[in-house]
Amino acid sequence: MILRRWLVLLALVLAPLAGAGTALGHQQKITISTIAHNPRTGMIEIIHQVPVHDAEHALVVQRTGNADIHTPDIIGSEDSREAFARYVTRRFLFQLNGAIITPDYVGSEIVGGSLFVYQETPAPAEGALRLRVNSQILTDVWARQENRVNLGNGTSVDTLIFHGGDAPAEGDLPR
Repeated sequence: MILRRWLVLLALVLAPLAGAGTALGHQQKITISTIAHNPRTGMIEIIHQVPVHDAEHALVVQRTGNADIHTPDIIGSEDSREAFARYVTRRFLFQLNGAIITPDYVGSEIVGGSLFVYQETPAPAEGALRLRVNSQILTDVWARQENRVNLGNGTSVDTLIFHGGDAPAEGDLPR
């Protein structure tokens, strides 16, 4: 429930950006991932936002040699959307308190001009939430790709920025 409310707020804040990119018809070459702790569920929730136009162009590029991708239609083809969501989860590396974590895939959906991919993992019951992340989503497609990772939500957010080949970065996730 809190994830959906947070998603709606995020979508409202970012809607002008998504609409502008779609209207112009070119790649934005930017993704935004948000990592937040949900104290009610005890989970760390990860939301990746990728412009649909960028995702579809990436599918065309990646289609050669990838049997998972049948057609580059994120909106009309659930298979394409799920194939791209799997790609997103593979290109996002995540460590929690020094341990490599593979967050569970929760699902994906289209909101406005963006594809949202959801993941989650249990948070330790106590102690710090020290994260080490690296977002390389679409950096294998475009050299100028920029990926922003927001740690936290509300007024307590730190942003990490990644480009192709960047090393992982660390930050604390507020509880």
